[in-house]
Amino acid sequence: MRHSYSCWLVVVLAVLTVGSAADAQRRVPPPNREAALFSFAPVAKKAAPAVVNVYVRGRIQQSPSQLAEEQFFRRFFGDRFGLPQDRVQNSLGSGVIVNSDGLVVTNSHVVKVGGNAEIKIVLSDKREFDARVVMQDEKADIAILKIEGGDGRFNFLEFADSDDLEVGDLVLAIGNPFGVGQTVTQGIVSALARTEIGQSSEAQVFIQTDAAINPGNSGGALVDMNGRLAGINTAIYSQSGGSQGIGFAIPSNLVKLFVDSAITGRKVTRPWLGAKLEPVTRDIASAVGIDRPTGAIVARVTPRSAAAEAGLQVGDVITSVDGTAVDDPRALIYRLTTRGIGAKAKIDFVRKGRLMSTQLALLAAPEPGKNDVRNLSGTHPFDGARASTILPALADELGLDEDQGVVILSVRPGSIAANLGFAAGDIVVSVNGQPIDTVATLETQVRQKQAVWQLEVKRQGQLLTLQIRG
Repeated sequence: MRHSYSCWLVVVLAVLTVGSAADAQRRVPPPNREAALFSFAPVAKKAAPAVVNVYVRGRIQQSPSQLAEEQFFRRFFGDRFGLPQDRVQNSLGSGVIVNSDGLVVTNSHVVKVGGNAEIKIVLSDKREFDARVVMQDEKADIAILKIEGGDGRFNFLEFADSDDLEVGDLVLAIGNPFGVGQTVTQGIVSALARTEIGQSSEAQVFIQTDAAINPGNSGGALVDMNGRLAGINTAIYSQSGGSQGIGFAIPSNLVKLFVDSAITGRKVTRPWLGAKLEPVTRDIASAVGIDRPTGAIVARVTPRSAAAEAGLQVGDVITSVDGTAVDDPRALIYRLTTRGIGAKAKIDFVRKGRLMSTQLALLAAPEPGKNDVRNLSGTHPFDGARASTILPALADELGLDEDQGVVILSVRPGSIAANLGFAAGDIVVSVNGQPIDTVATLETQVRQKQAVWQLEVKRQGQLLTLQIRG
């Protein structure tokens, strides 16, 4: 059976001690002769039974152009060619059991192969079970699965505190690379709080490791020397498609947030800061009076938001959260996310060269009103689009520069909007010369039949002018 392997993989960090992660208990490895008597086997034996293989089989619908081509062949040649209306896609990855009831953590991209996917979990002892998706978050690239059946006494890994990891700590990466079977590799934590990975505006902070990981390791475990889960392998940097000693893992503290949410049945809600943040350049650092380009500068503050209530102002440079330094906006949002809604965080910031601090209440974003989001339908270009008025919280969530207008949230497959190529994230600027400031305005404009629709749509910062027949 041919499998498509996920290209994203990650590795986890480990602590070189059998107790506390304190510096006093960390030891440099012994000389070579003594080191030959040491082994990682006890850690591997403890952790490996909780790492599983994840097999996913799903059907992918054909695009409108593929369906049109199929209909052409059927019209002239009948059904004897047996052309399918969809195709089967297989995915192979890894996962980690995190409680005795059979809750499994993996990457979202491992199980994203279309609707009605069949998911199989294969344990290290070759037992096989069906599984279902309990929770999936594409932004964080985390999926929580539940093993169906079994005796409810699965081997599982306990969570490590990923904030205790330090560069140089030993770690093991366990997964199923290339489908060859469970494999254990060893390395160190190469770096912490990597944020330059991926294109999402999400609070993505990764552990970097040189433990060998390859396609198929996605969703596998990064384990510390106590046999605890330090991270979920999710990505590699590679020019060849194989391991080059640069792998990345999602920290366990963020993973645990999603696992706890899946157990309690509550949705993970990210705190809303209510401020637009930008990285600090060398010029900005020099201008605001800090000695190096680090932290996150406040570019905009929304009135009556958490940032406004905490007294933050445009031009403030946030440097740490609860005493932990933050290098950029993603690292800052990650720290707030792992603290959780309802908590408070101590924020240190620099204002006009002076170091200051404040308490920030971590609150959920205000919910949009019933008239702020609409499902559009009818004989117009936006049929099948779900659109929303751009509210401050939505602009922050989607990473939009605009703080007003209308953005497309999703597009129904097979609809007019989908066939025209509209996609989530597109911002509707004007319809037939009428500026679009709210979704109600957009709905009013598309109700008017037109021989030709003249549209202005902004996509990834570029303004597109379109003419579409009515």
